[in-house]
Amino acid sequence: DPRGIYTCEIGGMASPPLQVHYRMCQNCIEVDAPTISGIVIADVVATIFLAVAVYCITGQDKGRMSRGEGRAPLAAHRWGR
Repeated sequence: DPRGIYTCEIGGMASPPLQVHYRMCQNCIEVDAPTISGIVIADVVATIFLAVAVYCITGQDKGRMSRGEGRAPLAAHRWGR
């Protein structure tokens, strides 16, 4: 792993330190811990928001009657005598 802090020494004199970052692949993205925790927290909040939204939308249908509810069954209806 070539990453690290390097200095050059010549005749007892040292150059200023040089920090080297090296990525192993072209498409790699370095993500630190705060970024990962932010993504996880945002995902949890979005999931809770979606669950509450689905609960609220499906909970509104409780007061409505379905099409067949409240009607007499067809077999019980008599036509004429």
